[in-house]
Amino acid sequence: MTNRSLVAALAVIAIAGLAAAPAAAQDAPRTPWGAPDLQGIWDFRTITPLERPEDLGDQAFYTPEEAATLEREAIERDIELWEREAQRTEAGGNVGAYNNFWMDRGTSPIETRRTSLITDPPNGRFPELSEVGAERAEARRAHMAEHPADTYTDRNTSDRCIVGFNAGPPITPLAYNQNMQLFQTPDHVVIHTEMVHTSRIVPLDGRPALDDGIRLWTGDSRGYWEGDTLVIESANFNDQRQWIPLTSGGSGVASSDSFTLVERFTRLDDDTLEYTFTVTDPDTWAVPWTASMPMQRTDVPLFEYACHEGNYSMEGILSGARADDRAAAAEGGQ
Repeated sequence: MTNRSLVAALAVIAIAGLAAAPAAAQDAPRTPWGAPDLQGIWDFRTITPLERPEDLGDQAFYTPEEAATLEREAIERDIELWEREAQRTEAGGNVGAYNNFWMDRGTSPIETRRTSLITDPPNGRFPELSEVGAERAEARRAHMAEHPADTYTDRNTSDRCIVGFNAGPPITPLAYNQNMQLFQTPDHVVIHTEMVHTSRIVPLDGRPALDDGIRLWTGDSRGYWEGDTLVIESANFNDQRQWIPLTSGGSGVASSDSFTLVERFTRLDDDTLEYTFTVTDPDTWAVPWTASMPMQRTDVPLFEYACHEGNYSMEGILSGARADDRAAAAEGGQ
């Protein structure tokens, strides 16, 4: 099957899916010990943005016609990128990047037709920064302008291959490797993301949280059941993590060490896992905010993710910055 015919078939399926969306959740499967069965590999790619475009104002949902148009445009954009002529790299100019083969952005708002993943505030956008958050963002922008790569610590944790930029927590769709596998026992769940292969082991047995002085890259998580919903509360994030809601949220904005997270996982039916999270970080945003998205079950196994193939890119970033330093010094006669 050619790319074009495959995409055309996907378009028909996607648009038909809008009309076929269930009016109410079906009975979700359960484990042998009676808990809702959340296990499986879940695909969270979507063209729905985290933050609602400003020109949509208070429009929380697309009409079926608008959603179908967006899906068709996403498919057409993929076809155009797949079929265009290759671009040669140029010394000192276009050095190339990932082509469309590597991207896995999705083509559908899935079933919700929401105009944003953010559901609160109601305008679908990040809340205002707190006073401290605005000062931190300005200081971060100023520092990055003057010190983009003095050392590896100037780069974010995704550049450094410590955490994935879509893997979270919280999980936020972006670019590629947008899959998560969930395992369950009566006393634990494991959330294993494809990007960077991060595994969060979450106790469900009521044990106390870690001491505040122990800080982890993905936080200290504790889970419990609220009816048929798995609730996971996380805190104690490493001070250096500085989670960035990439492509939205504003330049210089990153989480602080006061960041806490509440995630909710609800199995709606055999093929749908609803994921909702609430971020509270008074040193960044003035009020908490919430986002929600359905994940779709997939039978495709998780792929290997070798971040930067040994993170050779960091060596390139830092050596490039040193070359810029030398050029600037030579130009200044130093």
